[in-house]
Amino acid sequence: MRRDYDPRPTEPERLDISRGSRGVSEPFSRRATDPHEVFSRDLDLPRGSSRRPVRDRDQTYELRGSEVRMLATVGAFRVVPSGDLRQELGRPIDPWSGDLRRLREAGLVRTIPHLIGRERHTLVTLTDRGRQLLESHRSRGREDVRQAFYSGLVKPRELAHDTQLYRAYLRTADRLRENGGQVRRVVLDYELKREYQRFLQDVNRQRRSRRDGGSFEHDVAEWARAHDLPMLDGHVHFPDVRIEYEHPDSRRAVEDVEVVTPHYRGAYAAAKAQTGFTRYRAATGVGGRGGRSGRGLDPRLAEEFL
Repeated sequence: MRRDYDPRPTEPERLDISRGSRGVSEPFSRRATDPHEVFSRDLDLPRGSSRRPVRDRDQTYELRGSEVRMLATVGAFRVVPSGDLRQELGRPIDPWSGDLRRLREAGLVRTIPHLIGRERHTLVTLTDRGRQLLESHRSRGREDVRQAFYSGLVKPRELAHDTQLYRAYLRTADRLRENGGQVRRVVLDYELKREYQRFLQDVNRQRRSRRDGGSFEHDVAEWARAHDLPMLDGHVHFPDVRIEYEHPDSRRAVEDVEVVTPHYRGAYAAAKAQTGFTRYRAATGVGGRGGRSGRGLDPRLAEEFL
């Protein structure tokens, strides 16, 4: 669901062509709008096809643009199937060679064999070292609008769901781009829920100090409204992925995306249907475009599923 929403300054952020431009081999305008390029855009790391030395703490890595983009993409979504990633010039990833093999041998990513349904997949996640590399090479900017990066797995039981978030993002981002939109960053539900928990802690402290008997439900509703999140039956609902983007006229907006699985049933499914999120049905397999196995994500809305 697209919403006009701007938690940041109204003046559009100016892009600095010189930042991290070592080895540039394509126009910056393309990198600035390509959904695959978003997550590495504000990193002071190589962007071209030639390998460049990158120093981080006591290590030096030889990296090129496609490897940096892979690191940033995996970090932004925490876990991505190798079949959904691309090498230089858009070639499909081979988990055992090329960029992914080099990053794994450098200790920057970890690959995990995983069975989803009856299909075997190779999942990719950052190591702590890989996340540190990205964090230490950020360009200067406001911390509250930075793309967050993650390492490791948190909820193994939800892998079948989480591995489809990147593909849902690509479908949505491609549509936004066709309409002139430019993606700025993605925000996972983890970030939104973490901010919500901090808010609840602050509210509880304030209520104890004031002892004014104010309405807790009112405070929560105001927080949800300020963050453009739906509140149904007294509960705030969070999308799987929030895509922050700009319209051609520089207006900021968000589109909230939910991946619908067969486990969405009954009252839970009905509640999700009322949120207004853009919803995609999760396929039984997560093999990527051009992958060896698995069906792609069904882009039909959940109304068809329900």
